[in-house]
Amino acid sequence: MILMSSSYEDGICYVETMNLDGETNLKVKQSLEVTSSLHDELSLQNFKAVIKCEDPNDSLYIFVGVLYYDGSKYPLSAQNLLLRDSKLRNTEYVYGVVVFTGHDTKVMQNTTDPPSKRSTIEIRMDKIIYILFSILVLISFIGSIFYGIGTKDDFRSGKYKRWYLRPDASTLYFDPRRASLSAFFHFLTDLMLYGYLIPISLYVSIEIVKVLQSIFINQDPYMYDEETDRPAHARTSNLNEELGQVYTILSDKTGTITRNSMEFIKCSIGGTAYGRGVTEVEKAIARKRNVRSLELSDPSSDVEEYNDGGTCSRMPIKGFNFKDKRVMNGHWVEEPQADVIQKFFRTLAICHTAIPDVDSESDEISYEAESPDELALVTAARELGFEFYERTQTHISFHEFDPVTGKKVDRLYELLNVLEFSSSRKRMSVIVRNEEGQLLLLCKGADSTMFERLSKDAQMFWAETKKHISNYAEAGLRTLLVAYREIGEEEYTTWEAEFSEAKASVSADRDTLVDAAADKIEENLILLGATAVEDKLQEGVPDCIDKLAQAGIKIWVLTGDKLETAVNIGYACSLLRQGMKQVVIILDTPDINALLKQGEKEAIEKASRESVASQIQESKCQVNSAKESSVDCALIVDGNSLTHALTGNLQNLFLDLAIDCASVICCRSSPKQKALVTNLVKSRTGKTTLAVGDGANDVSMLQEADIGVGISGVEGMQAVMSSDFAIAQFRFLERLLLVHGHWCYRRIAKMICYFFYKNLAFGFTLFWFETYASFSGQPAYNDWYMSFYNVIFTSLPVIALGVFDQDVSAQQCLKYPILHQEGIQNVLFSWPHILGWMLYGISSSIIIFFICTRSIFHQAFRKDGRIAGLEVIGVSLYSCVVWAVNCQIIVSTNYFTWIQHLFIWGSIASWYIFLIIFGFLPPTKSTTAYKVLIEACGPSPLYWLTVLVVVISALLPYFCFKVILVYVFPTYHHIIQGKELQKAGTPTSSSYHPELRTESDI
Repeated sequence: MILMSSSYEDGICYVETMNLDGETNLKVKQSLEVTSSLHDELSLQNFKAVIKCEDPNDSLYIFVGVLYYDGSKYPLSAQNLLLRDSKLRNTEYVYGVVVFTGHDTKVMQNTTDPPSKRSTIEIRMDKIIYILFSILVLISFIGSIFYGIGTKDDFRSGKYKRWYLRPDASTLYFDPRRASLSAFFHFLTDLMLYGYLIPISLYVSIEIVKVLQSIFINQDPYMYDEETDRPAHARTSNLNEELGQVYTILSDKTGTITRNSMEFIKCSIGGTAYGRGVTEVEKAIARKRNVRSLELSDPSSDVEEYNDGGTCSRMPIKGFNFKDKRVMNGHWVEEPQADVIQKFFRTLAICHTAIPDVDSESDEISYEAESPDELALVTAARELGFEFYERTQTHISFHEFDPVTGKKVDRLYELLNVLEFSSSRKRMSVIVRNEEGQLLLLCKGADSTMFERLSKDAQMFWAETKKHISNYAEAGLRTLLVAYREIGEEEYTTWEAEFSEAKASVSADRDTLVDAAADKIEENLILLGATAVEDKLQEGVPDCIDKLAQAGIKIWVLTGDKLETAVNIGYACSLLRQGMKQVVIILDTPDINALLKQGEKEAIEKASRESVASQIQESKCQVNSAKESSVDCALIVDGNSLTHALTGNLQNLFLDLAIDCASVICCRSSPKQKALVTNLVKSRTGKTTLAVGDGANDVSMLQEADIGVGISGVEGMQAVMSSDFAIAQFRFLERLLLVHGHWCYRRIAKMICYFFYKNLAFGFTLFWFETYASFSGQPAYNDWYMSFYNVIFTSLPVIALGVFDQDVSAQQCLKYPILHQEGIQNVLFSWPHILGWMLYGISSSIIIFFICTRSIFHQAFRKDGRIAGLEVIGVSLYSCVVWAVNCQIIVSTNYFTWIQHLFIWGSIASWYIFLIIFGFLPPTKSTTAYKVLIEACGPSPLYWLTVLVVVISALLPYFCFKVILVYVFPTYHHIIQGKELQKAGTPTSSSYHPELRTESDI
């Protein structure tokens, strides 16, 4: 909807766009000046105009249109557009004209199907199902072949061999004259009979388990952040086990590793550095160099400076951590370059898009800004005496200290144009007219784009400022250059006409035209200085990264910061460690810079690509040499180099180099590059990748990775809304992966393997029985027995295994991060492990069937001397299967709760309860189950003895294998379990003293 007017006289309104981009800060929308006076229905009814605008598209931040009224053209932009799903705030009403509805609105254009993600275990499980189906077809085919041979053999020389089966009166299912057709129908019968080999209920059980696992993740008190009142949130349950297999973490920096809560801490004005604070990065560097932190700052004590300002008792101010008595409390007027300092802070007070919010009771002013950086700069200007307090569509007002009168005075600047910040421009400017009638362009932006726009005649302190910026970057600070210029009336009039025409353009290249017009006025700037804000590390980040590295997880940081800033943040957060060899790939070389000045694009492209290829080869040699010396390496690459490294055959070379490094830092990375890097790592390594970020620019990376983790930080909730898991702090990643990831991986892997085991153990007893029944298709069990096997008698214990089992406690998972390697190496769901469980299931079926039948056949079973019939054999076999598979869970479980005992023993008891109840039904309904337990099996000691012998015999191979595994080939968790038992004083075998590998051995 195009905003026409609002309850404010100047036609502005405030909106919240959290539902669109996740950002909670208020944004200003403004109407055209020609429509801002339309405040009633009559004036709107008489207003006749035509709007021409772009076709519907999905860009939330771009709108191109023109309003034609009274023979004039008025350009429309995103500032004039109210989007569907945004909320009106601090504004009583608005009038507008609807331009798009329904599926044409931008929010509907942005709705896309979420990416489909499946865990590697689920993908492999599908392949196992194919194997089981092949086994099903194979044994059905074998059964039908033997059935066909036997059936054909029944008719010889015009006589029936098994005449008592009355083949002459049977249907085509048993017709010796048409044995082939009977064999085909028998094949279909066997497919249904052995259908229990396909664990359909496994998918239902897995979904139940994963939902319960997700609830445990959501309710983990150790991943709850009190400051923001946000717990961890598993937004999907499909990827729980993937957390335990993460091999590479690709992380954003700002707001993810750092807090994205910017604090103005230092600045350079007129070639003089101001600010005494010591950053966390400087402290980390000091620790690395074994020097005192304060030695990095001014020799005079920071505390003294702070107290001298008379503010020692003052409450901390969000966004402001600046300490320097030379400029605080109005002392800047005593500085040699007071006029430059005044212009510097005036620029900070004017050049922004922040919204002031004045408290009616205390008259205190707070701000809503589009970014934490902008909020910190406006707050700094306020705290240093330049207090911005009012914004209208045409004016900006602020208080400032007048050095002449020594009093606070109001300043009113007419706001003529705002040249907004964009990722391509990397700067923003405003054009204002001061009270003296001067036209001024005030600009702030990244040094990479600002230095080239400075006037050659106004670079008095260019070298000093550049040196200060370099020092700030090394201290982990984010910097912006501040500059201005005066504009002549004639120049402005000419430029304004061109700029308005560019804004009024409805063509596809409107943005290009607008940027080109802005470039023309943003020239010959006069340098004022530079700002430096600190984005502090989140709590616990260094320890978390250190633990993840000990777990063998590769960590990549993809950031838009400069190389120096990223490197020093890397040291502060333990991503880069002492003794680690740094391998740097950059294009900031004299040869490349010379070509850049010449402007030959093809030559630059070719030389850049060759340079990157050469550096990758050299770096590979350095890494190989370091590996021979057992030295870890860190790869650091800038954005320009990364662009070339991700193209053509350099991709594989770059990835091979990066994989050999313990840490990777990609600087000056765009959102698209983040997604490309993530895709490269995921597709080429074939291992699980996890991306973590907090902002809208991280969404593509989160969706591209196998697992996306969103940080609910300052930049809103868009990353969270696009993620698979949401956490409030980066440090919670340690517990999410090393504890919940490890548990979920083990539980799901054991659960699936056990499911295959119990279904094969049950299904193959049917096959062995059929071999004794002439492959007739006669089932050994009652139909209801078979129906309830996966539904009642074996369902709950396996769910309890998937929800509650723990090989080691949470504390041990964190103490020994090496346990995560079991997931990375996929120890518990490798093909040998899976096939081992499947063969174990088949061998168990052999033991159960043959011991059971040999024990019961050919001897009196009942008191009256009758031998066992089909009903007794069926109950005995089924009882042995139920006992064996449920006892198998007992010996497979590491951690018992009362729930598991209830489910296991309850499942066994439910079989006998069912048999009693079902046995009392009339024989027409209960058939072979009619009073079979009460009258036949229950009173027979042979039945109970057979069950006991069969269960022990069926579990014996697993016991033998377990003993050999634990004592001869122990895995990480076996070693840790043994050590913890020894520490607890539990007696263990004297021969079992394995050497425990802790995180220090990695």
